[in-house]
Amino acid sequence: MPKVLISDKMSPKAESVFAEHGIEVDVQTGLSPEELAGVIGAYDGLAIRSASKVTAEILDAAPNLKVVGRAGIGVDNVDIPAASQRGIIVMNTPFGNTVTTAEHAIALMVSAARNVPQATASMKAERWEKSKWGGVELYQKTLGVIGTGNIGSLVIQRAHGLKMRVIAYDPYISQERADDLGVELVELEELYRRADFMTIHTPLTSATRHLISDAAFDAMKDGAILVNAARGGVVDEQALDRALEAGKIRGAALDVFEEEPVEGHSLLRHDNFICTPHLGASTEEAQVNVAVQVAEQISDYLTRGIIQNAVNIPSVEEEEMPLLQPYLNLGERLGSILGQLAQGGLKRVEIEYAGEVSALNQQPITTTILKGLLDPILPDSVNLVNAPLLAEEREVKVSETRKKQADEFTSRIRVTLVTEKRTWTIDGTLVHGTPRVVELDGVELELVPDGRLLYMANRDEPGLIGRIGTVLGESGVNIAGFMLGREAPQQQAISFISVDQPVSEEVMKRISSEENVLEVREINL
Repeated sequence: MPKVLISDKMSPKAESVFAEHGIEVDVQTGLSPEELAGVIGAYDGLAIRSASKVTAEILDAAPNLKVVGRAGIGVDNVDIPAASQRGIIVMNTPFGNTVTTAEHAIALMVSAARNVPQATASMKAERWEKSKWGGVELYQKTLGVIGTGNIGSLVIQRAHGLKMRVIAYDPYISQERADDLGVELVELEELYRRADFMTIHTPLTSATRHLISDAAFDAMKDGAILVNAARGGVVDEQALDRALEAGKIRGAALDVFEEEPVEGHSLLRHDNFICTPHLGASTEEAQVNVAVQVAEQISDYLTRGIIQNAVNIPSVEEEEMPLLQPYLNLGERLGSILGQLAQGGLKRVEIEYAGEVSALNQQPITTTILKGLLDPILPDSVNLVNAPLLAEEREVKVSETRKKQADEFTSRIRVTLVTEKRTWTIDGTLVHGTPRVVELDGVELELVPDGRLLYMANRDEPGLIGRIGTVLGESGVNIAGFMLGREAPQQQAISFISVDQPVSEEVMKRISSEENVLEVREINL
């Protein structure tokens, strides 16, 4: 009989689920790392939340452990590379708290509109300040939703119920998906200009960090109200402080902060700023949902071999893995590059397998390509199991073709991504088992896809490369490598610059402003 340890506090319903599947379960919470290491060797499965730290040392002491299940999204407390190396599957429950987080965003919006927390505090201080805390209606107001994923789409549904007009910014959904949601897709600047209320539902990535900046507040409609129940860091809190101080916006409501817990924050001095201590997922129902889901997932794997929401391995037979692993690595990098370059709603992904790879099991490779493609967009949600489903939900059509010959290569994978704005094509191969990008949009390359890269499209004119190097050097950014491809002399060129340090937004703007630079992006692999 399989045996599972629950090492963090979670709903007792998890124990009932394990029992229904004939699994023996023990509950031991509050264990020190040494105590956990001392008992983990007896268990096939481990169910955790955020308190238990599943380190390599813990895993070394767990010869029978087959699966770790996290009741929640984040798996930062699990050493995933160490688990993968030991063949231990790591699962999470990315969709168990979507409803409660969406509801919390709505609650913050209503509270900010009607000054509910401020009026409550006033009355508890035995003041009757009816005229001071008058508010505004949501009815017939325009809500701007930034990010229309699982939580954003639920907020949109609820906003329709409040009879709000809804506009949305999401560069990764198609017009068809927007029509299904009943929203008008707009560019970010237009959303700022038109929205009476704004709510954020994006992951925190290099592209979204400080997305709501001084420039964003300057572009906003006077008297707007901002809500963020997504990730701390998407809003530049100092810029928000300045916008509130200047009276540019009517108010703001945050559930998440760049540094938590919050102590002595300058935002707390504003009467029109309301906040909660990261309560987005903190409801009884959400905690029950994630506990039940993680117990179901662990049980399904231990009793039937079914893998759901795994974050570290594809579904591949053991004997296939040695042949497939290099192509899995290549596929994920090809997808990740396109995912970080693409703009506009995703419409189609066309994958061509040529040469020796065409005779292998392509399904896991396709899955890793989709995971790489979607990971920059949904870093907290996408994994090797749900990537195809997430693509399908976004109405992204995926097709595969096979060719026995790969021209000058033993094997080649070509991925074509069609968005509403343009089409990208990238070709990759293996050189002594190591991934290589050999072509991008028809321009031949020789790129090792690894580390931090700057992608630059430019006109091939003398002196440009030297000027870019000077800009980076003056900014303290060291160039580790440089790869250039071009269509023909004096025509369009593509560059990938490998750098050792992050490139600031200011430096990116300086590079973009250089004459003959058409486009520049930072890519992290």
